[in-house]
Amino acid sequence: MGDETSTSVPAQEQGPAVGAGSVKQQLSKLVISSLRATVPEVEVEPMVEVSAKFADYQCNNAMGLWSKIKGSGTSFKNPNAIGQAIAKNLPSSDIIESTSVAGPGFVNITLSNRWVAKRIQDMLVDGINTWAPILPVKRAVIDFSSPNIAKEMHVGHLRSTIIGDTLARMFEFSNVDVLRRNHVGDWGTQFGMLIEYLFEKFPNWQEIGSQAIGDLQIFYKASKHRFDNDQEFKERAQQGVVRLQGGEEKYREAWKKICDISRSEFDLVYKRLNVELEEKGESFYNPYIPQVLAELSSKGLIQESEGAQVIFIEGYQIPLIVVKRDGGFNYASTDLAALWYRLNVEKAEWIIYVTDVGQQQHFEMFFNAAKMAGWLPDPKEKKYPKTSHVGFGLVLGSDGKRFRTRSTEVVRLVELLDEAKSRSKTELLQRLTENGKIVDWTDEELEQTSEAVGYGAVKYADLKNNRLTNYTFSFEQMLSDKGNTAVYLQYAHARICSIIRKSNKDLEELKMSGAISLDHPDERVLGLYLIRFAEVVEEACTNLLPNVVCEYLYNLSEMFTKFYTNCQVVGSPEETSRLLLCQATAVVMRQCFQLLGITPVYKL
Repeated sequence: MGDETSTSVPAQEQGPAVGAGSVKQQLSKLVISSLRATVPEVEVEPMVEVSAKFADYQCNNAMGLWSKIKGSGTSFKNPNAIGQAIAKNLPSSDIIESTSVAGPGFVNITLSNRWVAKRIQDMLVDGINTWAPILPVKRAVIDFSSPNIAKEMHVGHLRSTIIGDTLARMFEFSNVDVLRRNHVGDWGTQFGMLIEYLFEKFPNWQEIGSQAIGDLQIFYKASKHRFDNDQEFKERAQQGVVRLQGGEEKYREAWKKICDISRSEFDLVYKRLNVELEEKGESFYNPYIPQVLAELSSKGLIQESEGAQVIFIEGYQIPLIVVKRDGGFNYASTDLAALWYRLNVEKAEWIIYVTDVGQQQHFEMFFNAAKMAGWLPDPKEKKYPKTSHVGFGLVLGSDGKRFRTRSTEVVRLVELLDEAKSRSKTELLQRLTENGKIVDWTDEELEQTSEAVGYGAVKYADLKNNRLTNYTFSFEQMLSDKGNTAVYLQYAHARICSIIRKSNKDLEELKMSGAISLDHPDERVLGLYLIRFAEVVEEACTNLLPNVVCEYLYNLSEMFTKFYTNCQVVGSPEETSRLLLCQATAVVMRQCFQLLGITPVYKL
C-alpha cells in the first residue's frame, strides 16, 4: 500500500465520544470536522467505510479532494499529503486508537478496544434501542400487502407483506413514525358483479348475512362466470357499480358486507405472520380524486387523448391515463390522490410502495407526474419528500414456474403457513424423541416453538434473497437446520442461551459489576462486528434491502461459533467478560429476528 505513517491518539487527549448514531455516523462526524480544517474551501461528504484488511474503518476522501484542488495553488503536493492532513486534523476522541495513511491518502482508522468494549457494555445496560441508527426522516408511509377484496391472497401478497413488515420494523426501530398502510383494492368494477349476484341468489341476504356468501372465492368465481356469459347480468353489474359509487344505501351495505368477509380472511394470514396494518383502501381516497385532478389540470398537465384524460410523460411512449374514456377513475387517479393525501394530510417525508417488479413502469410514470406537478423535488437533489418503489421478483415452484398448487390454482396462504408449522412440529418431535428430551417440553412450548420456527422459516427464506430476484419456494430447504436458514439461526441463538443458563451466573448482576475485555483476536472480531449492527440497519433502511440484515445475522452467528470454539467461556479466567459477549450476541441476534418479524426461541 505504499508509504504508511501511523499516529496514536494519546489517552489523556481523548475527548468524549461524539453523540449518538452508528459507529460509521460517529466517525463521519469526526471526519467532517477534519475535512473542514483540511480543505475549508471545498464542501465534501465524508467517505467512511468498513476496512477489511488494513484497519477497522477507512476514510477515502483524499483522492477525490485532490482531483478538485490540484492546480488551484494548493499547498498539498499529492493525495497522500491530503490523507496525512485529514488524519492529523481528526479531533481527539476516545473512539480512535490509531490512524495510518497508506498509498494515495487512504486514512486507516483502528478503533480503541476499550471504547468498543464500553459501547457493548453500555448497550447491555441501557438496551439495544441505544444502537438505533439515525435516519434523515421523521415520518414514512409504507404501503404494502394490499390484496384485492373478494380475491384470494397469493404468494405475491406474501412477499409484499413480509418485505413491507420488515421495512416498517427497521424504520420503527430507527425511531421513525411509520404509517403502515394496507391499500386494499376495495373499489372496482368487480363489486357491481358481486353485489348483483348476491341480490339475485339471496334476496334475503341481510337476514342470513355471511352464510349467503360462504366461501368468497367460490362466490367470486360463480359471479364472474355469470358476468362473462350473460349479457343482461353484465349490464346490471355495470349499472350496480354506478349505483354503489353514487352512494345508494342498499349497495353500500352489500359492499361493506363483502369487504368484511374478505378482511376476516386476510386477518387469518396477518395473525399468523404477526403483521399489523392500517387499512386505507382505494375507496378511502376516492373522494379526493376530483380535487387532485383539478389541481393537475390547472397546472396544464392533463390533456385529452382518444377520449381519455391523460398525462404525457417524457421518455414514455404511452401516456399515464387518469380518467378512462367512460369517465371512470383507475389506479393512476387513485394513486395520485393517495400520494397527495400522504404528502399534504399525513405529512410523510418518505412514501414507500412494496409491490412486484411488474408494476415498476406504473410507479415510475406516476412518480414523474408528481414531480411535474411540483409535489416532489428532483431525485438528483437528494431532498425530501421522496417516493420509492420497492419491487420484488416472483416466487417459483420446484419446476421453475410460478408457484401454484397441482390444480394450477393459486396457493392459499393460510394453508401454506399451516403446513410450514406442521412440518416444523413433526421434525421437532422426532428430534426430541430421539434425544430423549421430549419429557422436558410442555405441549404449549412445542406449539409455540413449531409456530416460531415454521413461520420464521418462510419469512427468512424470502428475506435473505435480494428482493429483486425470483426465489424458489421449498419447505425442505427453508426448514433445514444447515446453512443460511432461519432454523440454523434459531439453533445458534438457542445454543447461546444454553451456554448462559449452564453458567448459573446472574447476567443482570454481571452487566453492572463485570467488564468486557477484547484481548483475544476472536473476541475483538466478534466485538467489532457487534457494534456494526447500527450501520447495517442504516444501510438496509437507506437502500430498502432487508437481505442486508439477514446477511449480518448469519455472519454474526458464524463469528460467534469461531469465538466459542477458540475462547473457553465457562470456567475460564475471562468467564465474566466472555459471558457478557455471549449475552451481547444473543441480544443483537434477537433484535435482528425482531426486525425480520421472526419470534426467537430460547431452547431447541
